[in-house]
Amino acid sequence: MILDHDVVVLGAGLAGMRAALEAARAGVKVAVVSKVHPVRSHSGAAQGGINAAIGKDDSWEIHAFDTIKGSDYLADQDAVEIMASEAPRDIIELEHMGVTFFRDDQGKLGTRAFGGASKARTYFVGDITGQALLYTLYDQILKAGVQIYEEWFATALYTVEGACRGAVCIDMLSGELHLLRAGAIIMASGGCGRVYEPSTNALICTGDGIALAYRVGAPLMDMEMVQYHPTTLKGSGFLMTEAARGEGAYLLNASGERFMQRYAPKMMELASRDVVSRSETIEIAEGRGVDDCVFLDLRHLGPEVVMRKLPQIHEMALDFLGIDMLTTPVPVRPGMHYIMGGIKTDATGATAMPGMYAAGECACVSVHGGNRLGANSLLDTLVFGRRSGAASANYARQVQPLTSGEDFLRSEQVRIAALLERPYEGETHARLRLELGTMMDRNVGVYRDEAGLQAALQTIQQLKQRYQHVAVGDKSRVYNQALTFVLELGYMLDIAETIVYSALTRTESRGAQSRTDFPKRNDAEWLKHVVIHSHDGQAPAIDFSPVSITKWPPQERTY
Repeated sequence: MILDHDVVVLGAGLAGMRAALEAARAGVKVAVVSKVHPVRSHSGAAQGGINAAIGKDDSWEIHAFDTIKGSDYLADQDAVEIMASEAPRDIIELEHMGVTFFRDDQGKLGTRAFGGASKARTYFVGDITGQALLYTLYDQILKAGVQIYEEWFATALYTVEGACRGAVCIDMLSGELHLLRAGAIIMASGGCGRVYEPSTNALICTGDGIALAYRVGAPLMDMEMVQYHPTTLKGSGFLMTEAARGEGAYLLNASGERFMQRYAPKMMELASRDVVSRSETIEIAEGRGVDDCVFLDLRHLGPEVVMRKLPQIHEMALDFLGIDMLTTPVPVRPGMHYIMGGIKTDATGATAMPGMYAAGECACVSVHGGNRLGANSLLDTLVFGRRSGAASANYARQVQPLTSGEDFLRSEQVRIAALLERPYEGETHARLRLELGTMMDRNVGVYRDEAGLQAALQTIQQLKQRYQHVAVGDKSRVYNQALTFVLELGYMLDIAETIVYSALTRTESRGAQSRTDFPKRNDAEWLKHVVIHSHDGQAPAIDFSPVSITKWPPQERTY
């Protein structure tokens, strides 16, 4: 079946829903495609809060500088200025929509401190901020009449004369493939955390949108910049929100020492995430950890703070480790959390491909550069989701409706049928996915070097060859998750390859890219973005993009 819309949004997280809402407000026909029910999108896992300079002693310029410093001066400063200056209006609008932000004893919006920020500017709803925002925006898009295709899975983008004009998607309930034609497509499908194992990301975070855009020729940028969160729960890898440290929690080593004194004497536990993750990794490597972990200590905060502001992580520690953080420190370790890179866009969300826009974690307007500050991710989704929604609606009005697409849909139906019919030869998607994830964590994690990256690249190439023999165990059409898992694995392998190539290219250490063989930041040669393109099934092509610097020249980054 072929379905027509003006704007189709792939992804129903905060970026996707905010983009859809803005496009609908512009009066065009909008559809959202999501492989899960919208409120199960990974945005709901965001815990700590969202940044904005609203307080009297703060300003958007201070917020922008903190962001640029946190990025290790790789963020594009013109984009950061837009994000920081437009943040207050988006927070106030969310509050007016009904988000129940925390308020202080005077009834005013209250904030908490977050890492790398010189002011407490993080607005929050307990430790379920993302979930609160997600439900509120879902209400808004329903009210706006946005068409929602939930539990639909995108398999290919449709391009016409070099422009992106639609997507083929599987209706997972029936197994039927549909072509959604559009004037414009917004990629808002989230990150690719499950390229790594373990990860704080949901199992659905497999880089679908990034890979689909890459396959049709859209360039990716900053893919080497993979953020490890300092506090993920031992064993499961669940996120122990930075809000815990914002409320005053300590990080301790095996001796009970607050070891961040050695690495960031001014900001301590609230240094930027890359600094804290590296510090923990050093402590563990030098024998001052316990079972490859350090400890997050909240005992001194007391039940009033923990149960009022951090109830979710208290419950997680109890459920998964049997530890009551009111009485016992919690074992944590750095874990893959976020990718700063993604589909290269401008500040309106436009990509290099006409008709394709992108917003949220799958996009790279480069407001995060080499390291994202906590609570800037939700802000990124809202500011640039809104902007991409407006820009895509304006673009869609100017293009002619399509009458083609039947042949493309038919070719995709044939491809998926052939995949379903592939005989079992011993390879499973689960085995390859686990091998990929654990290898990426080992070789392309907090620290990297040439040998490890080359080994990672060789492994990915071998996995790609083995992937050609992975069969779909379930041959049915109705809700065939085995099929979607195999397709997801293909996306993950493409993304992993771009991460490794980009990490090999950048021969310096900056932000999340910590090369032990190139331990220093090198502004003379590397104050630029790594941009990667697909290249006819061959090795990816690499080029570079200058960093936009407006008013903050690079300087030494200390905390």
